[in-house]
Amino acid sequence: MKTENAYSSKELSPTTWPDFEALFAKHNGVWGGCWCMFYHTKGEFLIKGHGPDNKKTKKALVKKRRTHGIIVYSGKTPIGWVQYGPKPELPRIDASKTYQRLSLDDEGKRFWRITCFFVDRNNRRRGVAGFGLNAALASINKKGGGIVEAYPSTKPSKGASLMWSGTVSMFAGAGFDVGIATRQVERCNAKARLMSQAL
Repeated sequence: MKTENAYSSKELSPTTWPDFEALFAKHNGVWGGCWCMFYHTKGEFLIKGHGPDNKKTKKALVKKRRTHGIIVYSGKTPIGWVQYGPKPELPRIDASKTYQRLSLDDEGKRFWRITCFFVDRNNRRRGVAGFGLNAALASINKKGGGIVEAYPSTKPSKGASLMWSGTVSMFAGAGFDVGIATRQVERCNAKARLMSQAL
């Protein structure tokens, strides 16, 4: 089993786009063609048959530097991904009626979100996601910090493919406080828990 210091990370950028592209292309765009665009949108989101369009849109956001993420490497090979960003950049959570009912006080605060993890199928259960999470938190801190929200699944038994939002234990280990139990209605009605950390 590899340890965290066996990995390195880089920010998603026009320079590192080919590495992001290689990782996602190896896995059919992830979730059949999402290309990590789901949380960038509010309304209907199409995956089946729309992979090329989602990829094109993601690449355009990267070029405009309107999407953030961490690519995790083993040597020179990209093996993991973590998406994060300021709240306005990832608005789908705001569109959730469940989230709206929480009536969270964000006045005068800078909020960030960590929405997605993906690990290459040959490198799972080796600390890749945890390494990526710590790298994302370090990047947020360098950008001025604030309140970081996460929405990890509370049902890890459902398998790796349904754990795109991370696990409660991983976030708790990184210093996040357990917040409010909620339900993500956008996909699979997967149970989730709102967690946060101040940086």
